[in-house]
Amino acid sequence: MPARVLPSVLAAVCGGGILWQATDGAQAFTSEAARRLEVAMSPRPVPQVQLEDMAGAAVELRPQQGEVVLVEFIYTVCGDICQIAAADFAEVRDRLRARGVPARLISISFDSARDTPEQMAVYGDAHQADGGMWTVARPLPRDLPKLLELFDVTVIPDEWGGFQHNAAIHVIDGAGRFEAVFDTDAVEAVLAHLQKAPS
Repeated sequence: MPARVLPSVLAAVCGGGILWQATDGAQAFTSEAARRLEVAMSPRPVPQVQLEDMAGAAVELRPQQGEVVLVEFIYTVCGDICQIAAADFAEVRDRLRARGVPARLISISFDSARDTPEQMAVYGDAHQADGGMWTVARPLPRDLPKLLELFDVTVIPDEWGGFQHNAAIHVIDGAGRFEAVFDTDAVEAVLAHLQKAPS
């Protein structure tokens, strides 16, 4: 091999090795993909946290009696992504109910100053979240940072009084572990994941 080619080959091999390591064997090429892979490989325990729902009642974030809990993060005056995600969440709810899968869905507001129980109820009514299988709730202000960190949710205030944030369906399994993340419109993938999950 000519001497001038050897450095290029070595650089390509080293670069490929670094890329392989950095992307978990080429499985994760974006930070969102890396987040999802990390959660799937190392589920995270969810702490005992009580939320205040749209009726002003306390609800547990962790699963009760073997159910799974699906969580999305929203703010109720969001005019775009939250509305689309809510329609997807409603479809997940309907499909899970039809299959008899024991599940609870919670839309967690990260805008607790504006999202009072009354405001959350308006959002719930608009999306047919009746407080049964699906409710809208908010954490205590002291609990919000740790929940955003646990679920890797980024919330950035924008110049119009709203927020930029990542949207996803977060799965808490029956053992109380955050163990999967799906796009909000990945209804079939969510259903397939819950169908194969151990009871």
